[in-house]
Amino acid sequence: MLALIAGTGALPSEVVDQLSDRPLICAMEGFTPDTLTVDIVFPLERLGSFLAELKTRGVTEICMAGAVRRPAIDPSRIDTATMPLVPVLQQAMMSGDDGALRAVIGIFQDAGLTVRAAHEIAPVLLPKLGCLTETQPSDADLSDADRAAGILRAMGTADIGQACAVLKGQALAVESIYGTDWMLQSLTQRPDAGGGVLFKAPKPDQDRRADLPTIGPGTVSGAVAAGLAGIVIEKGGVIVLQQDRVIDECNRLGLFLYVRERAI
Repeated sequence: MLALIAGTGALPSEVVDQLSDRPLICAMEGFTPDTLTVDIVFPLERLGSFLAELKTRGVTEICMAGAVRRPAIDPSRIDTATMPLVPVLQQAMMSGDDGALRAVIGIFQDAGLTVRAAHEIAPVLLPKLGCLTETQPSDADLSDADRAAGILRAMGTADIGQACAVLKGQALAVESIYGTDWMLQSLTQRPDAGGGVLFKAPKPDQDRRADLPTIGPGTVSGAVAAGLAGIVIEKGGVIVLQQDRVIDECNRLGLFLYVRERAI
């Protein structure tokens, strides 16, 4: 039996829509999904009891999908079953995003659960290779994407960010803890004539079972507002939400959406 640990945003609903059988839907307290009925809500301080309940219900696999921020932990709420996990949780809270997710995945695996990626159980979320839009990237745009991939590799060694914007080989902006939308918003007052590429890809050594980067219709709107010419993503590494709508919006607004091979 599969349990979906759902966060906020559109991804959890899209995953459920692609499954033939409804999973057990769970959510951490404070981060319940927007459009799904949740079966179990658990606070992080009672993670151990939550794991025991999953086993009682016959769950053997879990998938984490959706946005979750790091919650503040109230020591007075930690129950007996969670107490042995506290050192791992503390280390996770002090790590970068990928390090934190690896720690959480390790907790689920140690509990005997198989962790599956959202794109593994719903492969339609990953688009095909090549240009998906009427507008095509120029050679300069593809060169900027190469440069952006190099920037993300450097950022990845520090476990920072999954996106950046590049024009003529120069970084316009890089993603921080505030995410891609905030990064794009920061470019809306840029002093030049516009242009450039938004590039998204996973971190080089990222565990791809959780926190795979995503784009959606809002990303297209943000790229337009930022004055960018198009979006480039890595094949097999970026989920596209509402793919048909994203492509239609790119075509309507004159942006390109290009899926490139994974950089070595």
